[in-house]
Amino acid sequence: MIEREISKELIQCAAEYPVVTILGPRQSGKTTLVHMTFPEKTYYSLEDPDIRLAAEADPRGFLNQMDKGGILDEVQRFPGLLSYVQGIVDRIGGSGWFILTGSHQPRLHEAISQSLAGRTAMLALWPFSLPELRHYQSSWRPFELVVRGSFPRVHEENLTPRRFYNGYIQTCVERDVRALIQLRDLMQFQQFLTLLAGRVGQVVNLASLSSDVGVSSKTIRNWLSVLKASYITFELPPFFENIRKRVIKSPKIYFTDIGLVAFLLGIHTEEQALRDPLRGNLYENLIITEIIKGALNRGIRPEVYFFRDSHGNEVDLLIREEGKLFPVEIKSGATFSSGFVKGVERFRTLGVGRVAPGVVLYNGEQELSVRGVRILNPLHVEDLWETVISQSG
Repeated sequence: MIEREISKELIQCAAEYPVVTILGPRQSGKTTLVHMTFPEKTYYSLEDPDIRLAAEADPRGFLNQMDKGGILDEVQRFPGLLSYVQGIVDRIGGSGWFILTGSHQPRLHEAISQSLAGRTAMLALWPFSLPELRHYQSSWRPFELVVRGSFPRVHEENLTPRRFYNGYIQTCVERDVRALIQLRDLMQFQQFLTLLAGRVGQVVNLASLSSDVGVSSKTIRNWLSVLKASYITFELPPFFENIRKRVIKSPKIYFTDIGLVAFLLGIHTEEQALRDPLRGNLYENLIITEIIKGALNRGIRPEVYFFRDSHGNEVDLLIREEGKLFPVEIKSGATFSSGFVKGVERFRTLGVGRVAPGVVLYNGEQELSVRGVRILNPLHVEDLWETVISQSG
């Protein structure tokens, strides 16, 4: 397995905090990351029933076996253990004692806020980023990546994406869903998941989803919360600072891994993806996740939004960094059009504070600059997060 980009940040956090907590979707590589980064540390997985029973029966005795600290994997299986971790690190002091990992958030976040506030650094590990994927193949086509996705096992073991995602949904998504909510009709939830994939990159409409699936809007809202908590999906909120009533207030929905979207939509080849009516939405999801991964791998929790007003003016992505807004337009077309920069230019005239010139990320080969807006192919740059922030500065 390759060294992950987040490794440097993980080591620095462990040098400063007594506990480091790594969250992220199942099979994003958290266990492998902590094994590779801290091979000398004692390791226990609370996913193992025997280990979990031992920890629940005698938490203090269990942790005393880790006299030099250690790795506790899948701690959401026993969040109560964190109170005992707190006692140890408060008594001993120092840094780098425990490395925790977890796959879904609600109970774990509550336990962390109660027991480890101020004692733990928080990191998020998503599937492979594009720089990491280049270790397996030097260059990638965007819709090739749409079909294969970014989960480590797909690339490390050269698995067939269709088979992998079918198993991933059955063993991971559905299991986490059942663990978090009382799911009565699994088929309805599967239908909801497929319909949600068909709305990727769109503003969430609870009433429409409720009608299509045949459940209440409250149920749809709960299911969306579970998917977010399990790092299956994430929301891009609207930007409304100083824009007031002109903005759309509902968030857009995206998936943490684009390969899962393709699978749910029945897209199994690059050619299918290129012809699909959702081609632009798929490309947008791919690029936005790559930008977010670049920030998360630096330990940055990015402030990201989309903008759309009642007059139809919109920008696909806004990044707020160090008090400045960086507008990003994302286009799946391979031929540059002057219309690509209109959204960025209009946004710059709205008077919402410090706004960078902006970037257009498209699927073409030429690198251009149009009235200060950089036009780039995101798959041709080494570091997409750094490129967006620096090139549009």
